[in-house]
Amino acid sequence: MQAEHKVKMKGEAVTVHYGPKQALHGVSLNVAEKQVTALIGPSGCGKSTFLRCLNRMNDTVEGAKVGGKITLDGEDIYDPAIDVVELRARVGMVFQKPNPFPKSIFDNIAYGPRIHGLAKSKTDLEEIVVSSLKRAGLFEEIKDRLHEAGTGLSGGQQQRLCIARAIAVSPEVILMDEPCSALDPIATARVEELIDELKQNYTIVIVTHSMQQAARVSQITAMFHLGNIAEVGPTEKMFQNPDDKRTQDYITGRFG
Repeated sequence: MQAEHKVKMKGEAVTVHYGPKQALHGVSLNVAEKQVTALIGPSGCGKSTFLRCLNRMNDTVEGAKVGGKITLDGEDIYDPAIDVVELRARVGMVFQKPNPFPKSIFDNIAYGPRIHGLAKSKTDLEEIVVSSLKRAGLFEEIKDRLHEAGTGLSGGQQQRLCIARAIAVSPEVILMDEPCSALDPIATARVEELIDELKQNYTIVIVTHSMQQAARVSQITAMFHLGNIAEVGPTEKMFQNPDDKRTQDYITGRFG
């Protein structure tokens, strides 16, 4: 039996409205520390909406209203006293399409540490850049090209660059919104291996359309259905013996 993992983030009765449309209907979910939690379910079921609540990305959507409570280490992240920039450094995000800044590879990664004042000197900054690229499994491939544009990399390399950029500010949690949907199978496998390594140091929440991916990379899976959670549990159990018929039907491809 695995040791119980501490709860890193917690959503309690989270609701989201986009204007008059309700996208989440009171979702509660514990996110365990240094584990990968996968959010699965058919399109439009609320999984990305929930993910975006965890670092207040919905704040940037006009007409979005978030209710309920979300905590990080027990602290309410929607508390008016919370610095959102600081929060997004602690809870990093990797998007569906790789989105490197139109800057050099080096500057893509140095950007966050610079604005957060994490590097005392140029040497410090170089160390952060190199170690982030190494952690993202990218350094060896691009070490001679650090001053070339990040946008010149292949899609899979760009996505790993975005992961390196997210980890450069030493986050505690990394959110990934379908990080492989724009990648080929080989690049996808590299990112999945990376997720597996990163969970030693980070708490990861991944939204994925791919059941196989959820089964391969996560320890906990939450099945979303029409803005609710149908079921949540250890990934292995969810895929082999789910309690909820909707999960069973989705996993076996009867709907979704």
